[in-house]
Amino acid sequence: MTADTSGSTTPPEGRAGRRRSTTRTRTRGQKIRRVLLWSLLAVVVALGGGAWWTYNHLNGNIQSVDLDQAIGDNRPQKVVTGAQNILVIGSDSRAGDNGELDGGQVSGARSDTTLLMHIPAGGTKATAISIPRDTLITRPDCKDENGRTIPGQKRTMINSVLGTGGPACVVKTVEQLSGVRVDHFVQVDFAGFKGLVDALGGVTVTLDQPIKGSKGGITLDAGEHRLNGTDSLKFVRTRKGYADGSDLGRIGLQQKFMTAMLAEIKKQDALGNPARLYKLADAGTKSLTTDSELGSLTKLSDFAKSMKGVDPQTMETIMLPVAYDKIDPNRVIVAEPQATQLWEALRKDEKIPASAKKSPAKAG
Repeated sequence: MTADTSGSTTPPEGRAGRRRSTTRTRTRGQKIRRVLLWSLLAVVVALGGGAWWTYNHLNGNIQSVDLDQAIGDNRPQKVVTGAQNILVIGSDSRAGDNGELDGGQVSGARSDTTLLMHIPAGGTKATAISIPRDTLITRPDCKDENGRTIPGQKRTMINSVLGTGGPACVVKTVEQLSGVRVDHFVQVDFAGFKGLVDALGGVTVTLDQPIKGSKGGITLDAGEHRLNGTDSLKFVRTRKGYADGSDLGRIGLQQKFMTAMLAEIKKQDALGNPARLYKLADAGTKSLTTDSELGSLTKLSDFAKSMKGVDPQTMETIMLPVAYDKIDPNRVIVAEPQATQLWEALRKDEKIPASAKKSPAKAG
C-alpha cells in the first residue's frame, strides 16, 4: 500500500469536461461525515453513567453555538411535531490537528459537505439531502462571532458560507434556501474522522478492483487492506484512479468503507469495551461543534437515544436537484420545480416524490 504523491492532474477541457468535474465533486466527503456522525452518536449513547472525570473531559471537548442568538427569530416554523432535521457540516479546515491532512495547508474553512438529514416522526429510515458544494446561492445577512453584521451576497458558492459567517450562517442559509426548520447542526472535520479510525486500530476494506492512485491519493491492489486513519481519509475521498473516475465510483468506495467501519465497531465490541469506548468518544468529540441544544455529552446522548431506531445503513441519500449555471458552467444552480417539491415533502414529513429526486445535472 503506497501513497501516490505525483504531480498535479490536468483539469478536463471544454464545457462537458468542466461539467463532469463539477458533478464529480458533489458528494466529496459526504460519507466521511455520515460515518463519523453515526459512529460518534453510537459511542455517546453507550457513555451514559461514566465516571465524572471522563464526562467532564469529553464534555469540555465539545464546542457549541446558540442558534437562536446567532440567527434571531426570522426562521421557518416547525410544521410536524416529532420530525427532526439535522444539518451536518463537514469542514475542510486545515487548522490545528487538520493542518497536514489530505493535501496540506488550505487557508480558511469551507464546508466540504453540507448535508440536511431528515428523520421522520416515529420513523426508522432517515433521508439525507446533499447540497452540492459548488451550488450558487444567495447568502443572507449573518452575524459574526462578535455580533457584527456580514452583508448578504448573491451568486456565492454554498461551501464558502462557513468561512464567511460560521456554522450559524450555514444554518440560516440552508433554512432560507429550503424553508425547512433546522433543529440541530453538527460540524465535524478531517481530524475527527482520522481519529475515530485510529482509535479502532484501523479498518479492513476489500476491493474488487485496484485503486491506481492520483495526486495526494492512495494506490491499492484488489483484495483486502487494513487502513489507518490517514489512508482511510484518502480512501473515502478517492475519485480518479478508481473505476470510471466519477463520483459513482467514489460513492461505491465510501459505501464499502462505511459498512467496514460499522462492522469493525461491532467486531471489536467497541461499545462494550470501556477503554476503547473512551478513545472513540475522545477522538469524536474533539472534532465536534454543535448547536447549544446538543452542546454537552448528556444532551448529545439524549439526542442519540431518541434516534436509536434509525439504521444508518438504510439511510437514503438524495442530491439536491441542480442544473448547470448558464453563466459559469463550472457552477450549478438549484433546479426547479424539483427542489421545491423536495423541500415541501421534508417540511410536511411526507414521502419524497420520484420527480423531486431527478437532477438535470448528471455525472458524465
